[in-house]
Order: sequence, then C-alpha cells, then structure tokens
Amino acid sequence: MSQDLADHLSSLLGGVAITDLARLSGGASRETWRFRADGVDRIVQRQRAGDERDMMIEAAVLSAAGDADVLVPALLCADRGTDGAASMIVEAVDGETIARKIQRDDEFAAARPRLASQFGAALAAVHRIDVDAVPGLEQPDQIARYTEVMDELGKPYPMLELVRRWLIAHRPEPGPPCVVHGDFRLGNMIVGPDGLRSVIDWELAHIGDPMEDLGWLCVKAWRFGQAPHVAGLGEYDELFAAYEAAGGRTVEPDAVRWWEVLGTWKWAIMCILQAEVHLSGDARSHELAAIGRRVCENEHDLFLALEGRW
Repeated sequence: MSQDLADHLSSLLGGVAITDLARLSGGASRETWRFRADGVDRIVQRQRAGDERDMMIEAAVLSAAGDADVLVPALLCADRGTDGAASMIVEAVDGETIARKIQRDDEFAAARPRLASQFGAALAAVHRIDVDAVPGLEQPDQIARYTEVMDELGKPYPMLELVRRWLIAHRPEPGPPCVVHGDFRLGNMIVGPDGLRSVIDWELAHIGDPMEDLGWLCVKAWRFGQAPHVAGLGEYDELFAAYEAAGGRTVEPDAVRWWEVLGTWKWAIMCILQAEVHLSGDARSHELAAIGRRVCENEHDLFLALEGRW
C-alpha cells in the first residue's frame, strides 16, 4: 500500500523522489499522509470509500481561499483516481492543532492573546472568497437538515425539540450568502508560537450566512473547558472588531448568538449520531461512545444558552 501510494505521488508530482511516507491520524472521511518530495515536506489527503462529499470541490475551495489571501496550505495537486476517489496534495505547515496544547502550553503563551483577533481577520478573508469560483457548493438549511436527522433517529429528545422551536421562532434575517468554512474552530487551525498559521479541513465548506462561522467558533464545546467565549482564548468584542476591521460585514451579536445556539444544538445531534454508530455495532469505539455521553452536556449548555447564562 505505502509503495503504491509513493509511486502514485511521484507520478502526480512529476517523478520526484518520495521518502518518509507516514500515515497521520485523521477523520472518518479522509486518509492523511505526510511525506517528503525531493526533500520537501508535503501532505496528501485521500477520500475514503463511502464518503459522499466530493474532495475535488474541497480542493477548489482551498484554491479559491488561497486566491482570497486566506491563510491556507498551498494546493499543489488535486486528482481523481481511477477508482473515483479523489486526493489532494498540499504544502506541509508546521504548528499545533491540538486545542489543549494551544490553550495551555508555554510555547503558545505569546500567541494566545492574539488569536481571537487573528481568527476574526481570517474569517473576514474566508468570507471574501469568490462564490462563483467554487461551483458545486451546497446551500443547506441547517434547521431542516438536522430536523430530518432527528426524525430519522426515531427517538424523543425533548430538550432538542424545544431548542429547535426556539431556533425557528428567533431565526435572524440572513446576511448576503458567502462561502462559509463550516467547521472553523480549534482543531482545524494550525497555530505556532507566533499565532495563526493556517486554516485547514475545508470539507464542510458551503454557501451560507457569514455569522454561522463566527457562531460556530464560539460554541461552548469548542472552548474545551476554558472560560473565554472565543475558542477559550478571547472575547466576542476582540473577534468582532477584528472581523470588521479586516473587511468583514457588520457583526450582529444577536445573530452570532443564534448561530452559537444552533451550533450547540447541531453538535448535540452529531453526538447522538456518533453514539448510534457505536451502539449499532457498525463501529465499536470507545471514542464514539464517549462522544455519545456528551449529549447531556450539550443539553445543559442549551438550557444555559436560552437563559442567557453561558
């Protein structure tokens, strides 16, 4: 497998020597490897069988993001293999993605006070991506999508139904649609001692309201136990001011809060889905079971959110 992959990478990159090919940890939909091409570090991601999202669209978003001056790894090559599965090769960016290290390790002490503002500036750049440059992006209605998921589960979740009704009753007027990253949070950013270095994992990118990305970044789960509202690192005013100063649209705090509630509601449903994968026996996993136990944590956070106490 490794030699076949090395030969394939060499052919995509013009016959260069491939060395130090090593598998990295990755999600359910992507297989990630680090390697050296003629002595230069690179990353390749390959689409797993059964994943319905087209990685070629993700590659197009990454390319358009680079054109919009978003901090992203440079896209070197995207290819659809003979088996139909896509892959893309990008430059390797050094830094950390593990949230608890970014939030706590001395190495990032100087970076932490800057990150909320850097995230705001980065999102302003994300939302400047030319929508027409990335054909094929979906424009989902998040409430409708996750209501359908809840219905398919066939089990009662009274708190989640209460929040669904609150979301429908308080839905803000949407802003002009733009490209939304869809998963902008710690874990999907590469951070160095100097601060934000790269925004990665664009597989959930879609067309939507720009306030969605700001709200998702502030979801309590992505604070990883820390008090500050923006990824456990900073406060709303830092994020919003930097976003607007970098050319982002005028921030409506109530709209961001609505998206924050929706993000927590959505994450609770995603936790249920991951638990179901474990409980059904499709993939017995301590990690999936542990994530499933976080449903009640999200329900608690939603009670606090509706009371304005989070």
